[in-house]
Amino acid sequence: MSEPTPSAAEAHSDASHPKAEGFWALALGSVGVVFGDIGTSPLYAMREALAHSRSGGTDELAVFGVVSLVTWALILIVTLKYVIFLLQADNKGEGGTLALMALAQRSLGRRSALVFFLGMVGAALFYSDGIITPALSVLSAVEGLKVAPGVGGALSPFVLPISAGILIALFMVQSKGTASVARYFGPITALWFITLAGLGVLHIFDDPRILMGLSPHYGVLFLLDNGFLGFVILGSVFLAVTGAEALYADMGHFGKGPIRAAWAGLVFPALLLNYLGQGAMVLDNPDARLNPFFAMIPEAAFWPVLILATAATVIASQAVITGAFSVTQQAVQLGLLPRIDIRRTSETLAGQIYVPQVNMLLLVGVLALLAMFQNSSNLAAAYGIAVTGSMFVDTLLFFVIIGALWKRPWWQAALAAGAFGIIDLVFVSSNLLKVPQGAWFPLVMGGCLVIVMWTWTRGAQILTDKTRRDSIQLTELTEILKARAPHRAPGTAIFLTSDPDVAPVALMHNLKHNKVLHEKNVILTVRTTETPRVKDEDRIKIEPVNEDFKKVVVAYGFMESPNLPKALGLCRKLGLKFDIMATSFFLGRRSVVPSAQSGMPLWQDRLFIYLMRNAANPTDFFKIPPGRVVELGTQVTV
Repeated sequence: MSEPTPSAAEAHSDASHPKAEGFWALALGSVGVVFGDIGTSPLYAMREALAHSRSGGTDELAVFGVVSLVTWALILIVTLKYVIFLLQADNKGEGGTLALMALAQRSLGRRSALVFFLGMVGAALFYSDGIITPALSVLSAVEGLKVAPGVGGALSPFVLPISAGILIALFMVQSKGTASVARYFGPITALWFITLAGLGVLHIFDDPRILMGLSPHYGVLFLLDNGFLGFVILGSVFLAVTGAEALYADMGHFGKGPIRAAWAGLVFPALLLNYLGQGAMVLDNPDARLNPFFAMIPEAAFWPVLILATAATVIASQAVITGAFSVTQQAVQLGLLPRIDIRRTSETLAGQIYVPQVNMLLLVGVLALLAMFQNSSNLAAAYGIAVTGSMFVDTLLFFVIIGALWKRPWWQAALAAGAFGIIDLVFVSSNLLKVPQGAWFPLVMGGCLVIVMWTWTRGAQILTDKTRRDSIQLTELTEILKARAPHRAPGTAIFLTSDPDVAPVALMHNLKHNKVLHEKNVILTVRTTETPRVKDEDRIKIEPVNEDFKKVVVAYGFMESPNLPKALGLCRKLGLKFDIMATSFFLGRRSVVPSAQSGMPLWQDRLFIYLMRNAANPTDFFKIPPGRVVELGTQVTV
C-alpha cells in the first residue's frame, strides 16, 4: 500500500503545480508512483491464490475461479471504489487517510474522537504496510533467479542477500533525494506494464477458454467448491489489489483525470491481460502454477524482464518509503506524533522530504522481515491485513463525508459506504485467518503505533489542560503590568505558545527572573488547519491586545512544513514590523515527570515523557535562527 503518499510527488517534476504540466505527462508520472505497488502484484498474486486452492491449482475450476475473482476484485475495489467514488472525496485536491480524516472533521464542524481514532488506525496500518511492501516486492522479483535459465538454481542461495543489498542501498540513498532519477520512474513503470500486457497476450492463446474466467459466476462456483477454504483463498486474491489506495493518496500531485486515464488506458488492461495469460498458461501446463509469472517469460527475454521486474519493485518501494515520510509530516502537523526531524531534499519540489528516524525504522523492519520470513510466499501471508484494514478505515470515513459534507441522507450514506464496507470486511476477515502464518506482524506493529499516537495526543492534552489551570490569563497579566511596570528592554520578544489566551510560561519566567519586558511583545501561536495548504494571504492573523502585546496566529496546512521567519516576514504587510535578527524568540522548555494522578497509567506517562525528550528541537522544527532563541525551563508533572 502507498496510503497517504502525497510526498511521492518526487516522481514528477513540479509537484506543487501539477496543472503546469501536460495532462499526459501527469498520467505518465502517476504510472510510476501511484501504480507501482499494484503493478508488482502479478509476480505473486496468482501463484499464492492457486497454491491455496483445494487442488493446489491443478484443476480447471481453480484457474477459472482465481482469474474471475482477481478480475472482479480489480473492478469492484480499484475501479468502482477508488477510481470512481473515493477520488471524488478530496480535501482541497489532496487524498489519503489523514487527509480524509481532516476533511471528515471539518465536515462535522467539530473534532470527533471516533474520526480522530480512525485516522490514527489508518496511519498506523500504513506504516505496517510500508515495511512489508518493499520486502515482499523486491524479494518476489529477485526470486526469479531461482528459475533463471542456464544457471539451474545455482543462484538460489543468493536471493536473500541480493534482496537485502538492494533494499539497504534504497534506504541509504533516501537522504540524497531522488529528484535526479524520479523522472525515469514513470517511463520505466510504463514499460513494465507494457511488458505485463505483452506477456499476457503471448500466452492467452495457450488456451483461449481462459476468457470465460471473466464471468463472475466462475468465482462464485470456485468459492462454493472450496467451502471454507474458499474464504481463505480470498486473502490471497486480495494480493492482486494491494496498492489500490495509492490512487486516492496521490491525487493531489497528479489530479483525478490523469490518474483515471492511466488506470483505464494502461494499468487495468495490462494487469487483466497478464492475469488472463497466466491463467491460460496454467490451463495448458498445470506445472506452471508453481511460479506462473516467471514461467511466462520466453527464455531469450528472461534476464531483461527480470531486471525490469526488479527495477519496477524498487520504484514501487520508493513510492511507499516517500509515502511514509509524507504521512509522518501530516501526522506531526495534525498532532498525532511529536515533532520529528523532517528535512527537505529539494528547494523546488514539495514532496522531496526525508525523515531520518522513519527511514531507519523502516530499514530495520524490512531487514527483520527478510530474516524472519525468508521467501515471498511466507511474506505474502503477512501482507494484506494492513491494506484491507486501511481500506476499511477509508470506507468508514467516506461514510462521514457522504452524510456530513455532501449532505446526503444518512441512509444513502450507509447504503453507499455499506456496500464497500461489506467487501472490505470479507477481505479483512479472510486475511485475519493468516494471523498464525505472519499476519500478526502488521497487527502488532500497527497496535504499537496506535498506542504511541494515542499516548502522545492524550499526554499533550493533559499537559495543555494543566498548563492552562496553572497559568494566568494574558488580559489579567496586562492589567498587573500596568499597575507595576517592569524595566523595559529594547527590541521585540516573540513568545511561542499553544494557547494565546494565557500568558506563556517563558514570558512569566522572563518577568519573574529577569524582571524585564521588551518594548514589543508578540504572543505567537502556530496552528495546523484541516486543509492541506494555506495561502499566504490567509497565513497570518494579528490581534492587538494593548500597546505592549500583540497576538499573532500563523496557520499551516497539514501538508506544509513550518518556517516561522518566512511567515513572520508577511507581518510587515499587516503593519507589524520588526527586524528578525534583532528579535528574541522565547521558548518554554518543560521538564516532565510522571505522576500517578495524571489521568494515564504510569507506563503511559513514561512513554509520553520519552516521546517528549526525543522530539525534534522546536528551534530546528520551526526554522528559527538559533542565535535568536532563549529557552526558559520549568518542571511539570503529567
